[in-house]
Amino acid sequence: MTTAPVISTARLRLRPHRMDDLEPFWAFYQTPRAAYVGAPKTRTHLFYGLSSEVVSWDWMGHGAWAIDSAEGELIGQVAITRPPHFPEREIGWTLFEGHEGKGYAFEAATAALNWAWAEGFDTLVSYITPENAPSIALAERLGATHDSAAALPDGETAEETVVYRHMPDADGSSEAYA
Repeated sequence: MTTAPVISTARLRLRPHRMDDLEPFWAFYQTPRAAYVGAPKTRTHLFYGLSSEVVSWDWMGHGAWAIDSAEGELIGQVAITRPPHFPEREIGWTLFEGHEGKGYAFEAATAALNWAWAEGFDTLVSYITPENAPSIALAERLGATHDSAAALPDGETAEETVVYRHMPDADGSSEAYA
């Protein structure tokens, strides 16, 4: 079985999810910070959702990473996923309460993008709720551009979802994201 590779950055460790990640994620989904992500209705639904992001590594060669701080605390997730209703592979991120505003999401997403470019991916998108200004700002900080011509996930409209496109720089390297 293929699992997420461990990626270390200056302040973070991206690692495969573990069973004990479920409770911190459940707590996150009970907060206002989860307003722009599809929150599971039950712990069972959370288990199914997180499990799909783990098995995606084996089935698709990409999936989710848990984000640990340098102290070993689980602080969120960054993921490259493509569930059946997504027309393209997406990079997305989530940080738990108290960890925003420190550059952690940028650092984790940069590491995931560098991994993707090294693996030969030529593009990723981020599907973002238009009212989610912090995620739009992060996508732009990462170098993504609004792609109004991109296909939307099944059943979603332009009023519900905007698409930001991530690409390696013109020479194919990941230097733009370093």
